[in-house]
Amino acid sequence: MEWVNETLVREFVFLGFSSLAGLQRLLFVVFLLVYLFTLGTNAIIIFTIVLDRALHTPMYFFLAVLSCSETCYTFVIVPKMLVDLLAQKKTISFLGCAIQMFTFLFLGCSHSFLLAAMGYDRYVAICDPLRYMVLMGRGVCVGLVAAACFCGFAVAQIITSMVFRLPFHSSNQLHHFFCDISPVLKVASHHTLFSQIVIITLCALVLVIPLLLILVSYIHIISAILQFPSTLGRYKAFSTCASHLIVVIVHYGCASFIYLRIKSNYSSSQDALISVSYTILTPLFNPVVYSLRNKEFKSALQRVVGRTISLPQH
Repeated sequence: MEWVNETLVREFVFLGFSSLAGLQRLLFVVFLLVYLFTLGTNAIIIFTIVLDRALHTPMYFFLAVLSCSETCYTFVIVPKMLVDLLAQKKTISFLGCAIQMFTFLFLGCSHSFLLAAMGYDRYVAICDPLRYMVLMGRGVCVGLVAAACFCGFAVAQIITSMVFRLPFHSSNQLHHFFCDISPVLKVASHHTLFSQIVIITLCALVLVIPLLLILVSYIHIISAILQFPSTLGRYKAFSTCASHLIVVIVHYGCASFIYLRIKSNYSSSQDALISVSYTILTPLFNPVVYSLRNKEFKSALQRVVGRTISLPQH
């Protein structure tokens, strides 16, 4: 154990993959390939939506923002993790740890509220289709994204400030691969019950409030779809919501497991394993579910590629 006695901690040591020392090079290759594929698919989604006018709709606007968020989200954690997998000393400065936590929380919390905005978008599209483009105009869409970012920023600012105002002068070893809330709290010299309750409450609100908004949206959506006269119409309506529902289940399932527990019997290694799923695998999963299986998006992608290939010929 490395100890920093009677002095403030100036850096933290990551021990997230210390039990898998023999597999770290293999993990580096696997995670690098997944990361590059995630960056590539999200870049394809963003550029296709920007370049094809048929996709200039509220649903695809939110999808482009989501893809951009996923790209930034993985950039905050994965490159540092990849470097640490090959490094002998896996450290991060005190300030670097605070910045990583703030940025991760900002993007993660914004993601939760963005999913709620996307649920509202689906509600308007199915329950009030004739006024869809009016109710979901450019100003409304931009306002919803701005509100999601503001909520994410406020929550991240409060939690990060509370965590890093705690005294750190005992152990500097984090049993994790990035500066998440729980592992950093565990190495604080002491923290009050009040600060723990505030952090848990904020995490719960960030998860529960958007989830309740999504549930309300889907109660109305399901009620409207069941009134459709044709089976084909019901199928098409459900299919437009299926991708969103899958991503919501994965996102809230993983996040609830990590953040809605005050005390648990789960080990740090199990928490790290779950964290891998929502920091590496979920950002890979989302673009595949949302776009690459979407016929409208694939048609738009073919048009963009066709135009790009034909440009040099003119």
